[in-house]
Amino acid sequence: MPQQSVKMRRVFYIPGYDPYPPRRYRELYRVEAAKQGDISGYEVDLENVKGRQDVWATTAYMDGAQVRSGFEVLEWHDIVQDTMDRSVLGTYAQLVQVAFAYLSSGALRRLSWLRIGPILAGFYPVLMLLGQLVVAMVAGKISAAVVTGILALIIGATLGLVVNDPTGGAVWGWIDWLMGWAVFAAVVVPLLHWFKAKDKNLFAYYLMHDLAYTAQMNGAYPDDLDDRISQFARRIASALASPADEVVVVGHSSGAQLAVSAVARLVREGMLPANGPALSVLTLGQAIPMVSFLPKADVLRRDLHDLAGEDRITWVDVSAPGDGCSFALCDPVSVTGVAPEAQRWPLVLSAAYSKTLSPERWAEMKRKFFRLHFQYLCAFDRPGDYDYFRITAGPITLGERFAGRKPSMKRIDVPASRFRSMAA
Repeated sequence: MPQQSVKMRRVFYIPGYDPYPPRRYRELYRVEAAKQGDISGYEVDLENVKGRQDVWATTAYMDGAQVRSGFEVLEWHDIVQDTMDRSVLGTYAQLVQVAFAYLSSGALRRLSWLRIGPILAGFYPVLMLLGQLVVAMVAGKISAAVVTGILALIIGATLGLVVNDPTGGAVWGWIDWLMGWAVFAAVVVPLLHWFKAKDKNLFAYYLMHDLAYTAQMNGAYPDDLDDRISQFARRIASALASPADEVVVVGHSSGAQLAVSAVARLVREGMLPANGPALSVLTLGQAIPMVSFLPKADVLRRDLHDLAGEDRITWVDVSAPGDGCSFALCDPVSVTGVAPEAQRWPLVLSAAYSKTLSPERWAEMKRKFFRLHFQYLCAFDRPGDYDYFRITAGPITLGERFAGRKPSMKRIDVPASRFRSMAA
């Protein structure tokens, strides 16, 4: 590898479906870079930018070189917050919408051919919400039966109303019906709201909102998100006009498809300078097929097709079979069926959690599904050739780091999507 080809770098990080402001990613980078530095023998000093949560800078000392990198989180948490502002009833309506979108299109069946992990992750909020509804309804039914039974005894004892005679029975029937439904609703509604209040531990509502946002337009980008992607493209283009040696666009989770679309858009619109910095795309823990397999994902499919054949960029896709929330080692271009004849990208690599985490650490983490989905951004105690901090703060480009590297032998690249139309 070259000793140093990068002295200055710009990094853009696009998070997944996350309602929280970007400060958490800055602090995560600070903590985990220090841990990885202690393990791997380098130093990454992070500097805050006054008044900004979404921007920071690093000075890294690696392999005898000093590198300055500027980081910016490309935010869309405000859009996420708006989509999560749903009532309990609205969330159950989303459940029906999601089920219809994936079942009626046949996307769910075809996605299951690739990886079962993300399918189970997708079923989790559906089953959890249905389970909560069943528990609430059973509790409501039992409560209604108990209350109306007690009420029957009280009325019979105090008013002398005989519920089994023709007159008393007719009156009691109405009282029983009205009281039963009133008690049922008085139990079910608060209990469902209680479940929602506890969702910070269960993530059922959060994941349902995530799925519904993807499915609401059958894979097409909503207007507000499409506008935001264009803003991202312009921000990246401005960095390409700077004196940086490399510009890296990192897309994590749902941010992976946004990174692909933003870079594809700037390339198509002629914003990629001929003699500018190296442009690198790094997608982590992607679930792109969840979108690209839907009927109206024409724009995303075009972006995947175009970026896969672009020879002026480097695109590396990193995932891990241990991450049940991603379509691990699935080439998102090939499985969608939109690979160009001369496909160059992405280079599909494994983070190999079972090897890059010590047995003790792996045993501790392997059932923490959401934590594993963020491990790409964290330190490894037995690091391999994937090191997030060397990529984003080190002295060589992404293309140089993985030059000549072959894709993972377990890569999945068989076309599986039924829908392959692309935007003009």
